[in-house]
Amino acid sequence: MMIKTPIEYNLSMKNTDNLRIGIVIATRNSGKMDEMWKMLSNSVYKPLSLEQVQVFEVIEETGATFKENAILKAEAYGKLTGRLTLADDSGIEVDALGGLPGIYSARYGGAGKNDNDRNQLLLSKLDGISEDELTARFRCVVALWNPIDDTVVTFEGRIEGRITRNVKGRNGFGYDPLFFFPEKNRTLAELTSQEKESVSHRGEAMREAIAYMEENVFSLRED
Repeated sequence: MMIKTPIEYNLSMKNTDNLRIGIVIATRNSGKMDEMWKMLSNSVYKPLSLEQVQVFEVIEETGATFKENAILKAEAYGKLTGRLTLADDSGIEVDALGGLPGIYSARYGGAGKNDNDRNQLLLSKLDGISEDELTARFRCVVALWNPIDDTVVTFEGRIEGRITRNVKGRNGFGYDPLFFFPEKNRTLAELTSQEKESVSHRGEAMREAIAYMEENVFSLRED
């Protein structure tokens, strides 16, 4: 009997949905869910939402870094589901604001604000700041919790750019309309989803995570 290599095994499973390995995407952010779901669509892993696995608890982000929060969520939601779990923590760091909003990006300005509210708040904080001081970056940490041995592996991505003075573009979510990426000469919100995935912080972290998961498919699969 010929034993398949991990790569051959992966390829044989990619178009067989019922053989794909379920993996929980531990987020209720629809923008993150959409991006992570699409990036997993051509892998051997079948993404599952928290709602699909009947998890309705909310895990508070009490970590001091993106990495701490990503690990916290991956472990907590993973143990609630008993399944392989991916969690993401990400945000924008503006140099003129000492790295803020940072880990507070999703709740910048307090509860009840939408993306546009937070974008306008960020712009107001940068009023009077010179153009050459508007440098910023998006950072992302993706954490993978393995139910087999209760371990977490993390993957990181980042993208450098600057803040624009005006909201530009209708794609993406969050601070994408304010984040100008010089290499594309556009904001992230002006890029197509494919273009954004190829250059973004989350795209980088997810590519590393998926490569790891494809390479370690046997140790991650529960038979």
